[in-house]
Amino acid sequence: MTAQTDETRNAKKHLPLWQETLLMLVVATVLAVLIKAFFVQAFYIPSESMEPQFVHLDRILVQKVSYWGGEPERGEIVVFKDPDHWLPPQPESTGVKRAMEIIGLYPTGGHLVKRVIGVGGDRVKCCDTQGRITVNGTPLNEPYLPKGTDPSLQPFDVKVPADHLWVMGDNRGNSADSRAHLGQPGGGFVATDEVVGKVFALVWPLSRFQIIHMPSTFDKVADPTP
Repeated sequence: MTAQTDETRNAKKHLPLWQETLLMLVVATVLAVLIKAFFVQAFYIPSESMEPQFVHLDRILVQKVSYWGGEPERGEIVVFKDPDHWLPPQPESTGVKRAMEIIGLYPTGGHLVKRVIGVGGDRVKCCDTQGRITVNGTPLNEPYLPKGTDPSLQPFDVKVPADHLWVMGDNRGNSADSRAHLGQPGGGFVATDEVVGKVFALVWPLSRFQIIHMPSTFDKVADPTP
């Protein structure tokens, strides 16, 4: 009687294989959604605007932890939501691809990737007598630009509003960034709450895998004068 009772209890403890598999899939999906929402998300590079560091359709990982209670800093490469129709209409993903995007298993589109040049309160200007962009009067030497590329052929002089960013692509001659939207709603600035996160790794193609580091370009830039 005791042996039969033990066998009956053990049988009740184990779920059928299909139920265990389903439970594992549900748990894995929930974890993937949570990781995407709070920690890491995959994106792809939508254009040539960030060359030479990133090439069109490169896969990147964006981490969100740095901005828990903080904001983007000068020099960081960030992914942000389209602020004011900077992008042309995007085809909507459907089916399996859309499902994988939602849970973070497929790189998301419909976002922009640029480098932060100015933060709230900064005065960003182009250009000084040597053709360099200045931030709060400090000229920038930008080694991440393609060789032979001018920092900007379009002159500008802007004061970045609080809680906003001035962003530019590294491939300055082929980047519809803040400069291209100066006369439009929003003035070319990106609200910090539109930023998804900071790019921290190039993960595909594997031959070019790299961890992304902050350049020293902005180390000597002074904070804006009140």
